[in-house]
Amino acid sequence: MTRPIADIIRTEPIAAAALVVAAGGAATILGAYYFQFVLGLPPCPLCLEQRVPYYVGIPLAVVVAVLALRKGTPRGLLIGGLLLLAAAMLVGAGLGVFHSGIEWKLWAGPTDCSGGAGLGSAGGLLDRLQNINVVRCDEAAWRFLGLSLAGYNVLISLALAFAASWGVAAGRKQV
Repeated sequence: MTRPIADIIRTEPIAAAALVVAAGGAATILGAYYFQFVLGLPPCPLCLEQRVPYYVGIPLAVVVAVLALRKGTPRGLLIGGLLLLAAAMLVGAGLGVFHSGIEWKLWAGPTDCSGGAGLGSAGGLLDRLQNINVVRCDEAAWRFLGLSLAGYNVLISLALAFAASWGVAAGRKQV
């Protein structure tokens, strides 16, 4: 017999929060891959950096969820894992804010993806120019409702940080 989801959330909030972060993170990365490989929008260097918190957070969230569902795992370890997840997602939100600010021309971005990339010495310049493929960080390749993918990453990362923080609070209340 399976338990209702509401019962699992109430009785195992740490596991529930970790599973939300894992599922939300996986959906976000799959969405990024969809834009990259299906729609043909190559990621810029800052887009790739924004994926790192998910690459760290998804496996950590799965481990926290599995450990939370096992009896006898120290609560402090589980709460520490959720705190790490919240921190990783806040880093992701910060990267998204930075990238969004570059897209909105609020501040300058890295020269390697915002124009002005160094081309080196004159020798072999033509060869380098023919092989160069710069994906610009300061131009949003796609927008929906005024937000770019970096902007949506901010919202998603904040939501996942909130989920992990909720799990910390609910886990501390649990006896």
